[in-house]
Amino acid sequence: MKTDIVIVGTGVAGLYCALHLPEDKTVRLITKSSVEMSDSFLAQGGICVLKNEEDYNSFFEDTMRAGHYENNRASVRQMIQKSPEIIKDLISLGVEFETKDGKLRYTKEGAHSFARIVYHKDLTGQEITSKLLKQVKRKKNITVMEYTEMIDLICSQNRCGGVIIRSGDGGIARLDADYTVLATGGIGGLFKNSTNYPHLTGDSLALAARYAIPVQNINYIQIHPTTLYSSKPGRRFLISESVRGEGAYLLNAEKERFVDELLPRDVLTQKILQQMKEEGSSHVWLSAVHLGSDRIRKRFPNIYERCLEEGIDMTRECIPVTPAQHYFMGGIAVDLQSKTSMEHLYAVGETSCNGVHGANRLASNSLLESLVFAKEAAAHITATYEKNEWIPSMINLSGYENYEQIQKKNRETVLKEIERTDRNEQPNNLQFKCG
Repeated sequence: MKTDIVIVGTGVAGLYCALHLPEDKTVRLITKSSVEMSDSFLAQGGICVLKNEEDYNSFFEDTMRAGHYENNRASVRQMIQKSPEIIKDLISLGVEFETKDGKLRYTKEGAHSFARIVYHKDLTGQEITSKLLKQVKRKKNITVMEYTEMIDLICSQNRCGGVIIRSGDGGIARLDADYTVLATGGIGGLFKNSTNYPHLTGDSLALAARYAIPVQNINYIQIHPTTLYSSKPGRRFLISESVRGEGAYLLNAEKERFVDELLPRDVLTQKILQQMKEEGSSHVWLSAVHLGSDRIRKRFPNIYERCLEEGIDMTRECIPVTPAQHYFMGGIAVDLQSKTSMEHLYAVGETSCNGVHGANRLASNSLLESLVFAKEAAAHITATYEKNEWIPSMINLSGYENYEQIQKKNRETVLKEIERTDRNEQPNNLQFKCG
């Protein structure tokens, strides 16, 4: 197969990048599972935006402070400055945010000095991703290939010419392209307890390691303080930070408040883990009862229904919550245009690292960062477009037939790349899966 541009991943970064590429270029979007099985669909809380120029310094400082001042300041500036146009663009594409009297409503989350987060109920990621997907499906130049996995890059002499793919029926093929954009998401599938989908295992990182493409902050892994506690195996359901932002309390075993609920995520996680250790408990409690039944049902319909499925009525009782792996601040090193060190290869979204999040992501900056730098990638590809003339005519595909071995090797490669530092030393329930 041949396409002008291949994008690996159908979260907000991949979709938004595709929508900003020229319509005279053929684009193929490939995704490992169904298009709905991306973490972008799972994002609950909202998306940050610069409300006005007076908020710039505060927004910048909040992002830097949450990231322990290890952020790339230029990336942070670019993300914040571009945020109003991103929100305006999303609205033009059909995304519906909460409003009052025709104006956007804002909420506040942990480590934010002011309310600057726009949202859609507690399903912001689903709202944005579904509307972007709807627009993508209307484009005649864009083809979406589900259940299609990238298993290698086509590259030589530091130049990328597409990807080797495996279809759902096990067929192996090459997909030649002038440009390749990696948007494969995070690494939650490597953890025993994660809010991520299990098929997100850092495929792009494994290939970066194979081809000596630099990565950055690969040991910076964010643990979300509040996920719904369950003794069952499988993906952990996120109890959005916006619940605490709206005023919910964290309680110990005696049902007493023990912490400031709006601390940065990494700090709050450590406080919760410390409380659990002192009590010998497997979770703490989150109470939103005092917010009132009507407010809870209207503001958090998805969380309310999911808790009911577990036999918990959050309008009447506390929710058992525990930390779980949530987000990856590191990734393939990219510049402000999302270019990697390899020619004709870009990386966007959670699999990339432009340094904007530093050592700890500020709440609701993930969707914004993905969209801003996906648009930058599309703009740079458009401005500098040139055909790939070097792509080899023959590639031996027989070496890719042992799929299970390739998967295992990729997971092991990513795990070896992640340096075990104090920042991501976790208790047993947060450790990596074996193999």
